[in-house]
Amino acid sequence: MTSLPASPRKSTDVDARDLPNPGRRPAGEEAELKRIWATPRGFRIVTAVNNTVIGVLYLGVAFLFFLMAGVLALIMRTQLAVPQNDLVSQGFYNQLFTMHGTTMMFLFAVPAVEALGVMLLPQMLAARDLPFPRLSAFAIWAYVVGGLVFFSTILYDLAPDGGWFMYTPLTLMQFSPGDNADFWLLGIGFIEISAIAGAVEIVVGVLKTRPPGMSLMKMPLFAWAMLIFAAMIMFAFPAVILATMLLEIERAFGWPFFTAASGGDPLLWQHLFWFFGHPEVYIIFLPAAGLVSMMVPTFAQRPLIGYRLIVIALIGTGFFSFGLWVHHMFTTGIPSLSLAFFSAASMAVAVPSGIQVFSWIATIASSKGRFRINTPSLFILGFLFIFTLGGLTGIMVALVPVDFQVHDSYFVVAHMHYVLIGGMVFPLFATFYYWFPMVSRKQLSERLGKWVFGLMFVGFNVAFFPLHIAGLRGMPRRIWTYPGEIGWDWLNMVSTAGAYILAAGVLIFVIDLVRSFRPGEGDVANPWNAGTLEWLPNDVYSTRSIPHVTSREPLWDTPDMPEDVRNGHYYLPNAPTGGRETLVTSPVEARPEYIIRMPGAGWAPVIAAVGTASLFLLLTIKLVIPALIGGAIAIAAMLHWVWGLDHGPGNGPRGDKVDIGGGISLPTYMTGPTSHSWWAMIVLLLVAGSLYLSYVFSYLYLWVVSPDVWAPTGSPELPALPYPLVSASMAVCGSAVMWLAARNLPPAGSRNIAGPVLAGSGALLLLGAVGTELFGHYRSGLEPTQNSYSAMVYMQTVINGQVAAAVAVMAGFVVARLAAGRLDAVRRVSFDNCAILYHYAVGQVLFGLVLIHGFPRVAQ
Repeated sequence: MTSLPASPRKSTDVDARDLPNPGRRPAGEEAELKRIWATPRGFRIVTAVNNTVIGVLYLGVAFLFFLMAGVLALIMRTQLAVPQNDLVSQGFYNQLFTMHGTTMMFLFAVPAVEALGVMLLPQMLAARDLPFPRLSAFAIWAYVVGGLVFFSTILYDLAPDGGWFMYTPLTLMQFSPGDNADFWLLGIGFIEISAIAGAVEIVVGVLKTRPPGMSLMKMPLFAWAMLIFAAMIMFAFPAVILATMLLEIERAFGWPFFTAASGGDPLLWQHLFWFFGHPEVYIIFLPAAGLVSMMVPTFAQRPLIGYRLIVIALIGTGFFSFGLWVHHMFTTGIPSLSLAFFSAASMAVAVPSGIQVFSWIATIASSKGRFRINTPSLFILGFLFIFTLGGLTGIMVALVPVDFQVHDSYFVVAHMHYVLIGGMVFPLFATFYYWFPMVSRKQLSERLGKWVFGLMFVGFNVAFFPLHIAGLRGMPRRIWTYPGEIGWDWLNMVSTAGAYILAAGVLIFVIDLVRSFRPGEGDVANPWNAGTLEWLPNDVYSTRSIPHVTSREPLWDTPDMPEDVRNGHYYLPNAPTGGRETLVTSPVEARPEYIIRMPGAGWAPVIAAVGTASLFLLLTIKLVIPALIGGAIAIAAMLHWVWGLDHGPGNGPRGDKVDIGGGISLPTYMTGPTSHSWWAMIVLLLVAGSLYLSYVFSYLYLWVVSPDVWAPTGSPELPALPYPLVSASMAVCGSAVMWLAARNLPPAGSRNIAGPVLAGSGALLLLGAVGTELFGHYRSGLEPTQNSYSAMVYMQTVINGQVAAAVAVMAGFVVARLAAGRLDAVRRVSFDNCAILYHYAVGQVLFGLVLIHGFPRVAQ
């Protein structure tokens, strides 16, 4: 192939010609890298934190959940194949469709795309690893352990049976007694934690660990898609986290958030759930679209047409998706103006999706017949056909009159599967075939791959297209049997046959996967002649040296780059600190800033993950003490793994610098807004803020829909003003104390008592502020079980108490490090992160005091 024209070099660009020692780097450097990044052997493999190891594990477990959820789907389709079938009971069928939907959405779809991010992003960004490898390991093991235990509930009649959406009031205790619903509410808690931890890792990794020269407009589109994916998780998942908290608290303690007789509203659950649920569709689709945007140019052997438009389309899709949640609630009696607005928004989101589809088609067409037809490209073409049909039916259900007719029918089931399987599963299988050479020494069979595609494509359309007709004929979803004389029987028989054809294709893929998967370490070939960095020569340490990037397809524009990287001619060709490290660059222009030293393998993430899963799962079956012990073990393991991260060999103060090549020396430690740790804390605060805003929405929503029981007319008087004033004063004083503590950290190499005393005092003042607020409501006679107003007031204290407890744990950690001489005015990342969270908590407490104590008085 003729290489494409290179981008013009700027005076600040650096490539292999600019670096000293044009010959091959000493062989000992490469051997040292292999030793430092070596993967643990034997049973200690579970302690590995390398993205190439845990990414494959993550993806493998997600695919296992896909297979298990598929088995549940086959049982359901067999039950529906003929009228009046009694293969399974109605109760077990309810568990089947609940577990199928929950597993596909929570245990397969989001984890699968996060797994691809963990596995592929460091390679695409030529980074040694993502910046928080132990956080990734923790998230993955929490998901693996908790997810497998959660799925096993289907085996012993404890699986949830309220649908993957768990609508209230049917899931309240009086209608769903037992632990089944609790397994859903608490069981997905660790999945949400895992997803948010992955989002933190992805945002910081994409923004801070790109290779020098790779500005935002030179990023691979998969990196853009994953960045927007992670941002959507940050703002969407907190809503469902709050919803599950509210429902579990109502089930366990009787606080009436969703009980209409006490001023609650069942529709509040739908608002919170679908504010997460509809963006969830695009959370799944956008990474898949990013993968397609990586593969199409390779098979066309030309750059993607409309790169900037696709970036705008990705951003626009993420933005519009948050304005569509009422799309699922057209039949709930909301006002006509709201129906019109959300109908228009539901159709508008098709525009950015259409931009991407036309860009892919234009790129394929511009190859002038040279577009390669192989297994992954067939799955891409199948994706374009199926997803386009799903988009067309999506526009149909966005029309209010049409939605009124097909709501809760099998038409919606068909539409959803066309969007989700077409928009995510087919690109995922293309990804399996395309990137398989990165993880296995043996490629998947091309001949069997075409059979897999043919069976899956035909089987999918035979299975789900007839369901559109069944829905238009009035077949409701979530029924376990039906009479034979109303014309649904032949449609369901055809659909069931298609499901088995689809399953046959997946089975052939599994057989080929078992036959071909041969993991290994060493250089990765570039069988597709792709132009992006994941196909650079690499080993267990990822890329041998980190290149300088000047274009979007660097392997096409710089044909000698692979060999130069292999010979260590670029940045960081060795291990200058003696440990694992990678290069941190600026978030926009990707200028080198410092070297981050990362931890290696260890048991702490695994223990923390098991403890976290134990906390949620044991609470489900009301074993409170063992659950709290599991939570304490998790916290202790986390504190253990962060104890020495910013202290030790190679992690010196700002003045300690190391040579990374090209005449550039960089520090090995950084604090403040330049630090990757600071960025992670900001992401976490955005998640916390989204959770709190979801609470504010819920508080005001219930005020509007239940004014007859809302404060102050239907409740006891508000606490006297001294209580909120004292609480506010303590919070503000605590913030001032933390400000003073920041200015009284001991100089490097010394200790003082002022820092520990001030940090500890600040934490106590924040806890005191939350406690005073709680005591004031207790003294006023308010009880959380009284009505929705009292429940929401106490929920405010619960949310503030969670943040205050986190601050207290971090402050205790800071005090311990100060006392041990491991934290000072230079090595201060731990303190700075604690202070950021503290000041955020104070702001949330003050806002809450105005909301709870000021707003009702003004409303009077």
